[in-house]
Amino acid sequence: MIVQTINPSTHDLGGFKVRRVLPTRERTMVGPFIFVDEFGPARLEVGQAMDVRPHPHINLATVTWLFEGAIDHRDSLGTFATIRPGQVNLMTAGSGIVHSERSPQDQRAVGPTMYGMQTWLALPDGREEIAPAFEAQVELPLLEDGCVSARVIMGSLWGKTAPTTCHAATIYAEIVLGPGGAIPLDAEADERAVMLVGGEAKVDGAALGLYELAILAPGQAMTLESSAGGRVMLLGGEAFATARHVWWNFVSSSRERINQAKEDWRQGRFALVPGDSKEFIPLPEIPKTVSYP
Repeated sequence: MIVQTINPSTHDLGGFKVRRVLPTRERTMVGPFIFVDEFGPARLEVGQAMDVRPHPHINLATVTWLFEGAIDHRDSLGTFATIRPGQVNLMTAGSGIVHSERSPQDQRAVGPTMYGMQTWLALPDGREEIAPAFEAQVELPLLEDGCVSARVIMGSLWGKTAPTTCHAATIYAEIVLGPGGAIPLDAEADERAVMLVGGEAKVDGAALGLYELAILAPGQAMTLESSAGGRVMLLGGEAFATARHVWWNFVSSSRERINQAKEDWRQGRFALVPGDSKEFIPLPEIPKTVSYP
């Protein structure tokens, strides 16, 4: 049973569109997920690129998952990694980190493909200020039959567990359904949602809207199915007992901590990104990403 549906806000970034379903006025989190963006599918013109200049984060972990394309990630820990489909990149901001995301040079030469998910996980109580870290995982559990392919990105699903670090109980998976494909949705998580990102699919007979976030009733066994084929993201995990606030790229249980991070970025007190330190995104007057109230 779908108990809530969240329509995305869409931002046109010139060559591709980004659709945001969290946070919204209707809901801030699903499990630890506090920010959920879907982007693409799109192909940029030759010479165009995605260039997200260095910017800071605190008290969260970013999770990047691609269906198509590639992204060069650099951060203030000195990490350099090229994100590709089938690889999950988890960057734990903790007490503070700065990173950039750009199209690789080889992609710029042919016109970069943009299609994937960018999500943030709030860090749980007592762990918000842990040391920053980065990891990339490629050996992720895959369940396959003739009509379904399901990749466990984080947590435990369908009896399989991903090696990706979970700071709080988390489930995250990509499900690709062929025509006539069906798969049960595990019911153990406190909070769960699905997002149709391509094709068509239904949950217990209820059609999913493209790019909408469908919040599922807790504790109920359900079946995800498709007549013609579709791609669906399943996400959720433990419900947080204390509220989280969002302002721009900062997440915290404390508004004072967010204000401190704002001033630290304004005064240049965050670390630089080796290999990408000439540019940065300035602190906005009015950010596009905020929590309510």
